[in-house]
Amino acid sequence: MDNSFNNQNAFVEEDSIDLKQELFKYLRYWPWFLVTLAIALGSAYVYLRFTPRIYQTSSKMKILDESEGLELPSSAFVFKRVNINLENEIEILKSFLLLEKVAKKLQLNTRFFQEGTIQTTQIGVLPFYYDQIVKADSITRSMSYNIKVENDRFEVTNLKTDKLFSIPNHNSFETNHNLPFNIVINSKKELKNSVGKTFIIHFGSLKSATLGLRSGIKIEPVGEQSDLLELSMKGQSKERSEQILDTLMSVFDQDGINDRILISKRTIVFIDERFEFLATELDSIEVDRKDFKEDNNLIDLATDAQLGMQLRTQSNEEVFQIESQLALAELLRDGLNKTSSGDLLPENIGIDSGNINGLINQYNTAVLERQKFGVSAGENNPSVKILNSTIIDLRKNMTTSLNSYYQQLEVSQSQLKDRNRQVTGQVSRIPEKEKLLRSIERQRSIKESLYVLLLQKREEAYINIAITEPSIKVVDYALSNSGPISPKSNIVFAGAILGGLLVPFGLLYLLFMMDTKLHGKEDITKMNRVNPIIGEIPDIKNKVGLFFDNPNDRSTLAESFRILSSNVNYMLPVSEDNRGRVIYCTSTIKGEGKTYISINLSLALASLNKKVLLIGADLRNPQIHAQIKSDKNKAGLSNYLHEPSFDWRNHLVKGFDKHPNHDILLSGSIPPNPSSLLTNGRFKDLIEEARGVYDYVVVDTAPTILVTDTMLISSLADVTVYIARANFTEKKLLAFSKDLSESGKLKNMAYVLNGVGHNKSYGYNYGYNYGYGTKN
Repeated sequence: MDNSFNNQNAFVEEDSIDLKQELFKYLRYWPWFLVTLAIALGSAYVYLRFTPRIYQTSSKMKILDESEGLELPSSAFVFKRVNINLENEIEILKSFLLLEKVAKKLQLNTRFFQEGTIQTTQIGVLPFYYDQIVKADSITRSMSYNIKVENDRFEVTNLKTDKLFSIPNHNSFETNHNLPFNIVINSKKELKNSVGKTFIIHFGSLKSATLGLRSGIKIEPVGEQSDLLELSMKGQSKERSEQILDTLMSVFDQDGINDRILISKRTIVFIDERFEFLATELDSIEVDRKDFKEDNNLIDLATDAQLGMQLRTQSNEEVFQIESQLALAELLRDGLNKTSSGDLLPENIGIDSGNINGLINQYNTAVLERQKFGVSAGENNPSVKILNSTIIDLRKNMTTSLNSYYQQLEVSQSQLKDRNRQVTGQVSRIPEKEKLLRSIERQRSIKESLYVLLLQKREEAYINIAITEPSIKVVDYALSNSGPISPKSNIVFAGAILGGLLVPFGLLYLLFMMDTKLHGKEDITKMNRVNPIIGEIPDIKNKVGLFFDNPNDRSTLAESFRILSSNVNYMLPVSEDNRGRVIYCTSTIKGEGKTYISINLSLALASLNKKVLLIGADLRNPQIHAQIKSDKNKAGLSNYLHEPSFDWRNHLVKGFDKHPNHDILLSGSIPPNPSSLLTNGRFKDLIEEARGVYDYVVVDTAPTILVTDTMLISSLADVTVYIARANFTEKKLLAFSKDLSESGKLKNMAYVLNGVGHNKSYGYNYGYNYGYGTKN
């Protein structure tokens, strides 16, 4: 019979119980969640309402490889892979020099704001005409002006000096002032959009604006193998951000075009200087030829031998080529010696050495890179130093290569001249005068060919200037997202909802973690699944009517004790002698409602027309007399245990008039040795006598953890009702009662949870009336 009443919840899966228990535990505090959620959502709305909107703007461009002007592509050009150093291009795009041009062109050191009720928002342009008088690069200190638009005038205030300027008729051109700008409202529409509003114009230094621009622009390749660059920035004004990115691409493109134009212009200057020298030499040769023919009476040399002429012609052509190369090498060497390390050299002037042409191209490229980095980075920059070293090395290499090439030409020339002398020997019949004439004509041909070559190069340079291709191809012009990237309303509201739920959850979690009290039968079931819970007594706020003094009572309290009495009967073992049953009521510590349960349980049993005796066995701290308003020192159990002649029947008390079958034996006077009295054998005699007279004997015993009185007499009980109180009893104390039951110190033990309903976190909403009506 002991195990037959084990709580049916013991066979339910613990996980399901925990889930339901935790849910109801937190739902008990639903107003907390509602309030914090409302506060969080309200805060999110206010944040979204007054936080400036930040928009993302981006553009894309392709870096083009530098072309070779009008020259036809060679096989090397067709099959080579174009490698563009995007890192260098990114550094150029973010260079201070380039960004300063953008800031100066757009006057980025001038910013416009509009004052609102709570916040001030940056705007791209003013809603009326604005003309800045002061130049962007002349602003060295910060200045701010407040412009208030009235119906008939502007009120401009210098925020630094608080000086007020009144501009009537909304036209500063008609007013004498020393403001750094002019403002005019030209139409009624502009006036309607501006009147009553306040605007702020802030001037800053161009350097600060440029540095701010550099920190705000992000440039990165679109992909690892791509030569596309993506430019992006964030700002409050979409129009302003788009204007900045488009201008930056335009300035970068024009900067590359200007570099290539500069090379062509330098080439033209060099060729023009050489033209003057070649014209003088050609005039001198022509004069010498004329004088030679006049002095030697030479008119026609057609009588030269055919074979000799062929040989000599071939030899002369080879000598002509060698001497042309010598002249070009000499011209280039002179140009190299006359220019400094920072000047560009002419390219493709006719030198047949691919090595020298390659060195000239590398030299010009290095000079241009040094000019770009030198302005923004300074002479001590590691990149500039490396470029300076590269330029010096290239100049040395060109000088060495030119000298070697010149020596090679001279050797070839010497060999050709020797062969020419042999040919001359073979045709020695040709007059010496003809030889001299040929020499003069050859010199003239060389100078003429060189003159024509330079003229051709100059025309190519002019054409390159006229049709200089761009440095970039714009893939996407600057475009802003339609919606702001910050703040994102969905994320803010989601965060507010999450925070509104997590904050009370966290607080409740901490409270529950620190809560060590019992709150419901689940707390007992978790600690002890062997001993059943046979009753749950609700917490009664109204202290009037705490006892079951009316057998016909249908109140919540009465119904709970009827249920308890029924469950106690089920716990009692079957008796064959029809003698009375002994029910112990005990607890762990004082204050758990042991006496309160004992009295009401006995009254509930008496209401069933059963004879019930309530014995106050808590000899150390008796409480029954206080509940029935009796004398504390009235004779009772302690007197019976101490005096053999004491008749307990003559000292019974009727504490409740409506329960004629209910008797009470008080504890009596407090003895000095309760344990000795309870074990002297007379308490057992009392129980045996009471069994023969009463149907139920309810014994209010002492708390178990404080004294051993209850354990000394526990063997006399048929069932032990162990009382725990919700929101009062510590959970850890349940382990003590469990040990008492498992060790057999308490017989047939079952729990009663007192004070249930004060905390409804476990989902209980007791209603024991079941529609039977209220208390009579």
